[in-house]
Amino acid sequence: MSALMWSVLLSLVSAVAYAGGAIVQERVAVAKGASAPLGDPVWWSAVALNGLGAALHVAALALGPLSVVQPLGALTIVFALPMAALFVGRAAGDRTAWRGALLATGGLAGLLALVSGSGTRTPGGGERIGLLVVTAAVLALLLALARGSRTHPALRAAALATGSGVAFGLGSVFTKAVAADQSDGFVLSGLPSVAAVVALSAAGLLLSQSAYHAGGLHAPLATLTVVNPVAATVVGLVLFGESFRMGGLGAALATGCGLVAATGLALLSVGRARAEVPAQGKPEAGDGAAAGRGARRRGPGRGHMATPPARR
Repeated sequence: MSALMWSVLLSLVSAVAYAGGAIVQERVAVAKGASAPLGDPVWWSAVALNGLGAALHVAALALGPLSVVQPLGALTIVFALPMAALFVGRAAGDRTAWRGALLATGGLAGLLALVSGSGTRTPGGGERIGLLVVTAAVLALLLALARGSRTHPALRAAALATGSGVAFGLGSVFTKAVAADQSDGFVLSGLPSVAAVVALSAAGLLLSQSAYHAGGLHAPLATLTVVNPVAATVVGLVLFGESFRMGGLGAALATGCGLVAATGLALLSVGRARAEVPAQGKPEAGDGAAAGRGARRRGPGRGHMATPPARR
């Protein structure tokens, strides 16, 4: 099996691990709040799943280009929503969700077919410092937006999820740089990039935790899943010299495939959000018994969530 095929396989398994981590994270966020509950073993299981996904992601980046590995990471949401239906009893989704999954998968397959191969260069120290400064500035702006949107949960969740996607995406960029340093034999020179990977990964994890608390699973996960590969792929094309087949035409087709995938992810998110709304039954004011039965069926917590295990 070629290095590129190994990279694709590892990326797919990584997406499954990340999907499992996102499901557990969101359930803990709803039950315990936005802050990381360090004493909760369930939260640490989410950290472990994210760590496994990250390790597989690193291995994929060492074998393949950013422009292949990062778009495949968008399959996280395609895997996460059916997995949530299987493991926490959510609805499987309506036709809109299935159309979205097909469009997302098709768009990503098109992107994969258009990638020409690994990059021809590795960004130098000055380029990495400049990239880190720009990333920090973007994250600071998004945090300021989230802080100013406390009364608008949807906007707050979108800002936090975007920040998480940027952090994870740029963490992958620095991971790719570290892998290139190792292959070139520059071990010590890669230490600042390793520190950047750790810091960006931690920031992405904490931002996603807050985003899930503010906006549930589907919308924040769709946002960060789109932002992550876009941010990393753009940097990969600019700084690593990666390219698409057929030159300008290939780049245009890749942009179209990316738009198809993004549209699919949006449809999938809308379809899942619609499916997760509980059947309210709309009892009249005088129908207290029916309302009580509906409340007992839904249980405590947010309407779209299954009852957390601690409250059963």
